[in-house]
Amino acid sequence: MTDMKIEELSEAISGEVVTPGGEGYDEARSVWNVRFDRRPKVIVRCREAADVQAAVRFARQEDLEISVKGGGHAYAANTVGEGGLLIDLSAMRHITVDAEAKTAKVGAGVKWGEFHVATEKHGLAPVGGTVSTVGVAGFTLGGGSGYLSRKYGMGVDNLLSADVVTADGELVHASESENPDLFWALRGGGGNFGIVTTFEFQLHEVGPQVLTGQVVYRFEDAAAGLRLYREFMDEAPDEVGCYAFILRIPPIPEFPEESHGQLALDLVVFHPDPTAEDAFRRLLDFGDPILAFTMPQALTELLQAFDAGLPAGQRYESGSHDLRTLSDEVIDAFLAQIGSMPGEFTMAYIGAGGGAIARVDPAATAFPHRDAPYGYHVLAGWMDPAQDAEVTDWVSRFQEAMTPFATGGVYVNLLGTEEKQRVPAAYGTNYERLVEIKKKWDPDNVFRMNHNIQPNG
Repeated sequence: MTDMKIEELSEAISGEVVTPGGEGYDEARSVWNVRFDRRPKVIVRCREAADVQAAVRFARQEDLEISVKGGGHAYAANTVGEGGLLIDLSAMRHITVDAEAKTAKVGAGVKWGEFHVATEKHGLAPVGGTVSTVGVAGFTLGGGSGYLSRKYGMGVDNLLSADVVTADGELVHASESENPDLFWALRGGGGNFGIVTTFEFQLHEVGPQVLTGQVVYRFEDAAAGLRLYREFMDEAPDEVGCYAFILRIPPIPEFPEESHGQLALDLVVFHPDPTAEDAFRRLLDFGDPILAFTMPQALTELLQAFDAGLPAGQRYESGSHDLRTLSDEVIDAFLAQIGSMPGEFTMAYIGAGGGAIARVDPAATAFPHRDAPYGYHVLAGWMDPAQDAEVTDWVSRFQEAMTPFATGGVYVNLLGTEEKQRVPAAYGTNYERLVEIKKKWDPDNVFRMNHNIQPNG
């Protein structure tokens, strides 16, 4: 790859081409999970779909492996490859809201925080994530689970169309009526089938104020609190959202000083109606919590509430299973693994399925795991590279302990760094159909820096 070739690529795009040592190179290749410090041969910072097309064609001509970075928040850090060509979509941050139609079109570099800011002024909201810094693209292509999912379905259930650059460098439109096989695969199949440059979403009349809150119990009360959580969520209407976190109490004034740094159970509650405090009365009145409150809050502020607990520039590992049940045995096994919970930013949580998620046919989109009543996720975060083996071994033991209670399925966006063997399980009964669509749209596996669906199965 000569300087002349790089110059030709630069002239062909409206964005920027950056090579090692160039201005902005380190910023463009950086990702949220700094366990991975990869150096592409060339980075194309795209501003429009035509830039993405040119980058794909160039990479194929020069036999460069393609990686694609949107928000850069992936646990497994597949967004940036070693060597090869990085297609950086982070500058593609256009957002257009059609308030009358309750739809929005957004670029592939948009993050959930800014998307919600754009829709909030219209009293509308997308089905988005739970952290403002997560990118729209990766979240959606993997399925997309968040605060509004029990009410309005997964992110993919609210995707109306997509503009996609294919492995041949062509720009196509995908929807229920146009390239429907590609559209089906994009809704849960990850980045395997092309590079989405623009997403069109259905919006909902939510906000700007919603109801949020936390009920925090000492760790010694966590087993009783999780049994209450199970009973509460088994009966909860679709509007009710609640995540059960095990984490360390942060050193902030809202908590007694003697509790700072201690393990606790934190039930994070959500309701789209800011006046629905009574919906959580059973949780608020239970036991002797360290902290218990609900309050109206802007949805945009809620999304920012947990950003500090998952800062960029740290080391992360992920482990997850869909669970068949949340029995007492499962709760005991979950809590038994917490132990010292290594890592300054480590947490583990249980989330409930059901609601609108479960009412969609598993074959309607590529996201198949509609019937799991609960899921567990351990997210380890730490700063010191010397702790890598200790923390990743702990995550592995946690995973092993929870496996007997698992359905076999897993949400693809939560796969860890060494879990390639679980990709078929992530797609379940839809895997073979995804392989066939991969053969059609990307037979050479050009888009393989992901949780990869290989065209040969």
